[in-house]
This record gives sequence, C-alpha cells and structure tokens, in this order.
Amino acid sequence: METAALIVVLVIALALFFDFTNGFHDTANAMATPIATGALKPKTAVLLAAVLNLVGAFLSTEVAKTVSGGIIREDAISQMGAQVFLPLIFAGLIGAITWNMLTWLLGLPSSSSHALFGGLIGATLVGVGATGIDFGMVLSKIILPAVIAPLTAGIIAFIATKVAYGVTRRYDGKPDGRSGFRWGQIFTSSLVALSHGTNDAQKTMGVITLALITIGWQTGDPNSSDYHNPEFWVIVACAFTIALGTYLGGWRIIRTLGKGLTEVKPAQGFAAESSTAATILASSALGFALSTTQVASGSVIGSGLGRRGASVRWATAGRIAIGWLLTLPAAGGVGALAALLVIWFGNWGVAIDAVLALVIIVGLFMYSRRNAVTSANAMSDVAESGLAVDHPEVPAPTRRASRMELVRALERAERKADEAERAARRAKKLKKAGASPAEVKAAKRAADKAALKFADAEKAAQEWESAIASRKARAKLAEWDLAVDEQEDAR
Repeated sequence: METAALIVVLVIALALFFDFTNGFHDTANAMATPIATGALKPKTAVLLAAVLNLVGAFLSTEVAKTVSGGIIREDAISQMGAQVFLPLIFAGLIGAITWNMLTWLLGLPSSSSHALFGGLIGATLVGVGATGIDFGMVLSKIILPAVIAPLTAGIIAFIATKVAYGVTRRYDGKPDGRSGFRWGQIFTSSLVALSHGTNDAQKTMGVITLALITIGWQTGDPNSSDYHNPEFWVIVACAFTIALGTYLGGWRIIRTLGKGLTEVKPAQGFAAESSTAATILASSALGFALSTTQVASGSVIGSGLGRRGASVRWATAGRIAIGWLLTLPAAGGVGALAALLVIWFGNWGVAIDAVLALVIIVGLFMYSRRNAVTSANAMSDVAESGLAVDHPEVPAPTRRASRMELVRALERAERKADEAERAARRAKKLKKAGASPAEVKAAKRAADKAALKFADAEKAAQEWESAIASRKARAKLAEWDLAVDEQEDAR
C-alpha cells in the first residue's frame, strides 16, 4: 500500500506538471488574435489569459467526469487493482508530457488534450488490453467532437465575419473604419481564455480523480453520480497550475503570430474569438473533451474565408490537419512504451519511467533556451492556421461594387471614344488646312493613341460585365483597375 501511495503522489505531481505544460502550450492561443490586431499588448494579454483560466477552472466539472469515469472502464480498474493500474496512469502521463514538450519545442501544431487521451489509451491497451477502454465513450466524447467542433467553429466564424463586414460595409477602404472591433476583441478573447479553463483544466482534474478512485481515496458514495466529481483541493491545485503555466510559458507557443495572423483584421478576429468561445463553452457543458487549439484554428480559417476574395491553401491546411491526427497515436505510442517498462520491471519500471521523463523534460527545456522566446518576439500556434487562407492584396468587390465599376468602365469607354473622335477630326482638319507633315503626323499619332485607349476601356467594360458573377475574376479586375487608376493619376 505504501508503494501505491507513493505512486499516487508521483501521478498527482506529474499530472500537475502536465497541467502546467497545457497552460503554456494551449492557453496563450486565446490571445493570439487580439495581439495580432493590436487590441492587447502581449504581456497584458497573457496575464489576462492566466487570470481567466484560473476562474474558468471553477465553473464546471463535466469534462473531468468524462476523463475520470468515461474513457477507462471501472471494472478493469477494480480487477487489476491499484498496485497495477496506477503505474499505467503514470506511464500515460509520461506519453502526454513527452509529446507536449516535443511539439512545444518544435512549434508543431498539436493538441494537449489529445496527447493526454492518447497517452492514457496507449498505456491502458498495453497493461489491460482493449477491454479496458470504453471505445463508445472515446468515439462520442473525444473523436467526434474533434472532427465536428472545428468545422462548427469555422462555419460560425465564417457567418459572423460576413455579418460583421456587411454591417460595416460603409467603412470599406478606410484603414481605421472598423477599429472599434478591437475593443470587442478584449471581451471575446477573455471569453476564450475563460472557456479554456472550463475545458482543459478539467482534464487534469479527471486524471487525478481517476488515481484517487483507483487507490480508494476518493470521498463519497461510489454508486452516486457525483462520485466522479473532483475534490475541491484538486480543482484549486489544477486551476492555479494551469494559470501559472499560461503566464510563464505562453511566449513560445504564440511565436508564429507575426507570420500567420498579421493579416487578421479586427472584425475578423472578433468573429473568430466569439465562435471559439461559444463552441468551447457549449462543449464543456455537455462534457465533450475538446482541443482548444483545433477549435481556435477552425475559427481563424473560417473567419479568413469570410473576407472577400479569400481562398484556402489546401497544402497548409492539410499539414495542420496531419499534425492534429498524429498527436493521439504518437502520444499513445510513447505511453505504451512507458507502460511496457512497468509491465516488464514492475516498480523498477516506474522508477525508470520517472528518470527518463525527467531527462526528457530537462533536456528539451535546456535545448529550448538556445532560442529563448519572450514577450518581445512572441507569436502564436493558432496563427499557423491563418496561413491556410489566402487573401488577395485587393479584396474582391461585392456585386454592388462590381456594378458600380461597370458603370465607371462604361463612362470611361465613352469618354475615351469622344477623345479618339476629337483627335481624328483634328488630324483631318490639319491635313485639309495644309499643315506641315510633322504636325499632321503628330495629330495622327494622337488619334491612334486615343483609339487604343478607347479599345482598352471598352474591353475593361466588357470584362466587368462578364465577371459580375465571378468573385475571383472581380478580385483580379479590382487589382487591374487600381493599377489603371494609378497610371492615369500619374499622367
């Protein structure tokens, strides 16, 4: 029993460390877009995220109950006993933390949540077998939400961005016309950080509660529906740990911000954050264990597509999706290897796992110090999803704007026709009046030039007329028209 108690202490310590890594790996993503649009300064944003994560961890326990009493079958736990199952939980946490630290160092898109589930599932498969996993619960509470939630968030963000730009259409072409959305972003990004606390902090609570149930330290009636609720001291410990991790380590995860989200406009960021917060809060209430990184990335892509003229870079989007897909099996593989050491060597295997985990964590941390990331050069993991959407330098005009451009093009063509006609008449008059050959030649050149301008203007009018139904064509014509206007201004 003493050995089991010692392992429980190790599991709680390692679970809290995972909570810490979850804080610096995921939570700063809540503040990616307000930093990108200038709504908040990096230090202020990460501090705000840390405080709201702390508050959010106290708001719900549905996700914690999913982890502690849904994924692993309780009958398998009781059959194996605490002496065997606790080391497996320890091995699963090693798999999750190792993958978390590795992707944190490399800046790869991944999910702390799926790393945790992958580690636990991999260790349980090795130690107990497939009978120890409730695959129905895994499918309904983890796999399906992982697929549906980013798509839902993206669709909501797409619609919200369309509405935001439609309501503020009178500000088109004015650089600061929609700057009021920056103030709204402070609220929406705070809501994302709050929702992250209600979802991600609970996953660690669930792991610790699972360990307490295994050894028999969980208070309450085992037959009660509230038995899987985390103890109050567990909630407090996890809340403060994820908040601390958010504030101390968030800089490296937001390090792609300047590359990915520099094109995010305030209205777009407001829509993305509103969608992310709504999706996560609704899922937390239903007990779905989501990846906040995936939901936030889906919102960023959806809001990007909501801007006129946007298109998807499928290669970039595919690379992000592959990174997500690899997380669960990769963490599961590491958890399975750690569990094998426990199966082969017993308590010595736990000691070997602990030493290996310490070496990996310290090694990766020391390596990361070679390229330190601070608030001065911070960027964001979610920001990479912004690269999956391509925005033209000149956004595609609306159909109404296209019709206005058609009218302009027709007027220009009519004006150029008059100029060409006047230039031709002048050349004829000069020739009849017996002007010098040089004057007649110059007048003819002017007439030919005016005729060419008329032909170009007429062609442009025809292109605008045929392209009203095509958004991409309108975007190309908008760029061409801007160049023509600049040339005319220069003349």
